[in-house]
Amino acid sequence: MAKKSYVLDTNVYLTDAHCFKKFGRNDIILPIKVLEEIDKHKHRQDGVGANARHAIRLLDELRARGNLHTGVRIGKGLGIIRAVSSDTSLLPPTMERTDADNIIIAAALGEQESDPSRKVVIVSLDINLRVRCDAIGLDCQDYNENQVIKEKASFYSGFTKHLVSDEAIDQFYSGEDIFIQQDQGEFFPNQFVMLVSTSSEKKTALSSFLNHNKPLRRIADQHLGAWDVQPRNKEQTFALNLLMDPKIQVVSLVGQAGCGKTLLAVAAGLNQTIDLSGKFDPRYKKLLISRPIHPMGKDLGYLPGTMEDKMSPWIAPIKDNLQFLMNDDKEAMALYFSKGIIDIEAITYIRGRSISNAFIIIDEAQNLTAHELKTIITRVGENTKIVLTGDIEQIDNIYLDSRSNGLTHAFERLKPYELAGHIQLIKGERSKVATLAAKVL
Repeated sequence: MAKKSYVLDTNVYLTDAHCFKKFGRNDIILPIKVLEEIDKHKHRQDGVGANARHAIRLLDELRARGNLHTGVRIGKGLGIIRAVSSDTSLLPPTMERTDADNIIIAAALGEQESDPSRKVVIVSLDINLRVRCDAIGLDCQDYNENQVIKEKASFYSGFTKHLVSDEAIDQFYSGEDIFIQQDQGEFFPNQFVMLVSTSSEKKTALSSFLNHNKPLRRIADQHLGAWDVQPRNKEQTFALNLLMDPKIQVVSLVGQAGCGKTLLAVAAGLNQTIDLSGKFDPRYKKLLISRPIHPMGKDLGYLPGTMEDKMSPWIAPIKDNLQFLMNDDKEAMALYFSKGIIDIEAITYIRGRSISNAFIIIDEAQNLTAHELKTIITRVGENTKIVLTGDIEQIDNIYLDSRSNGLTHAFERLKPYELAGHIQLIKGERSKVATLAAKVL
């Protein structure tokens, strides 16, 4: 196969600092403009900034082994990386010469002109740039290396249906053990299974799978609740089962706005950290809630005041849920906050810590990169449960999409392990208006 030359857009380096090492024996073209744009992000205190700094260090290591202008071997069995300037005169007359994306495109056009026999491909996460490239006849593709799955249809839902005989369902309800054999399909630990009769699709039973050596566990679809919150559909029932099971230490809840994922998580957290009766020791000592700071729409800029003041706009949705669950008892809320039983922190302050005996909720986790979420989950200490909630179709981080975000990465990578559980909530339960808006608008 003929070698290719890949021109990597800035956003590729900002999502994966090692990206230039992942194209095999093909060569990497590094436009000077990309270096300038990476440099602009190095001071950011988030995953993008961390990737920018790391990418610069890796490129500096290569520079120490050779000359980036003439080309440096990336590694054994890999191609050469070479820094180039851009000749914007190669752009079509209608394209703006000072636009950063167009300058990167010009670098690719220059490579194409200097060696017509070699295919030049731009790699970018920017859809608009890929469209522009296609419009001028330049090959351009998405960066798939950071996408844990390739097709949306293959997202793990945490739920499946399994056809069985009428007799098997009767046996299951009577308390007999029902096993799923290895040749009956692919199942994952803590996956929820609806047993459906082969003779009538209306005859069903809800269960959960652990492994092929243990029988299916019956899931009660009634009288299950947390902090007086009762499930309204089977997916919420599954979610509460995951949230209330101490053996499952990592839980991910995915769904559209209004499906109840955050409310259920907060309710389960309160139920296991606060004992209103005073008769039992709570399972966890603290309910810690955090969320990434990514605005929807125009950013308001830097906010004055203390850390609590700065976080106030971001934690408002969390406080709404807390107030609802506590019947708007502000004195009780203030007491729990003052004692440190409930704590809300910025993601930034979780990094570097070791958190034990806590119920952690990371809300809006779809706005985190895989690296950021890995950093957070590795903070989990003994007797700690972490819950990730979010909607992978509503991402405010411009460098992520439904397949490359940290939340998707987490539940897809963790699904083979018994200490993790996942469920996709489908039905909106906030209100008829919210459900209609999510569906048709």
